[in-house]
Amino acid sequence: MFALEPAAMERLSLNQITVDQWSLEEAIDGCIRAGVGWIGPWRHKVQDVGVDRAARMVRDSGLKVSSYCRGGFFPALEHEIAARHEDNCRAVDEAVALGTDVLVLVCGPSIDKNIDAARRMVVDGIGALIPHARAAGVKLGIEPLHPMFAGERSVVVTLGQANDMAANFSSDAVGVIVDVYHVWWDPRLYEEIARASGRILGFHVSDWMVPTEELLAGRGLIGDGVIELRRIRAAVEAAGYGGPIEVEIINRGLWSRPGQEVLGAVVSRFPEHI
Repeated sequence: MFALEPAAMERLSLNQITVDQWSLEEAIDGCIRAGVGWIGPWRHKVQDVGVDRAARMVRDSGLKVSSYCRGGFFPALEHEIAARHEDNCRAVDEAVALGTDVLVLVCGPSIDKNIDAARRMVVDGIGALIPHARAAGVKLGIEPLHPMFAGERSVVVTLGQANDMAANFSSDAVGVIVDVYHVWWDPRLYEEIARASGRILGFHVSDWMVPTEELLAGRGLIGDGVIELRRIRAAVEAAGYGGPIEVEIINRGLWSRPGQEVLGAVVSRFPEHI
């Protein structure tokens, strides 16, 4: 195991998708009972109850919000671009209401076979969103996804690409999200993490299972797979990131189990593996 002291439990954040079987209210209650001080809500869960009620629940709970997932999906047909922009502006406003200054961007797939054009649309879409986000005090975090998602979720598939895109904008407006599930395999990972110094807006952890039985919803509990979790954490911290660490595990098997059992496993494994 990589020689590094365990991360402080105070940094643990429950990314809500880890317990997708729970409503936002249940996730908040679970965090309180488990002593977890941070939560990372997903947009569909917030919209289930309404933004105003969701913001009130979070505020009354005393939990801090590490990030809001998600905005993005910038590549679009010409007649769709304005609607996408408006929706992303709403996502920024929802992040503010929930009390976080980080909006995670899943940038979206190409609308046709021209992936280079799609990537230019991502940069253009982020640029168009910056004025609204900056006025609201929200930073935009580009999250590169594993290349297997290029066709359906994001044309940004390496941390290097995310860094290149972020470099078009001021570091007080745009940064990157480092999610180990998506970047652990990259031979340039540690070089790119160092390059992202001053722009890392979030650090997400799960594990890569062997074999991986389902690409989207087959992430493993931390410690069950092959990712050098602490080594990546050390690199992220060396690059200046000391914020919350979101445990984000998308796994249908976990969703079939009681949420409190899943959260209990996360809490017990966090100091051992992170």
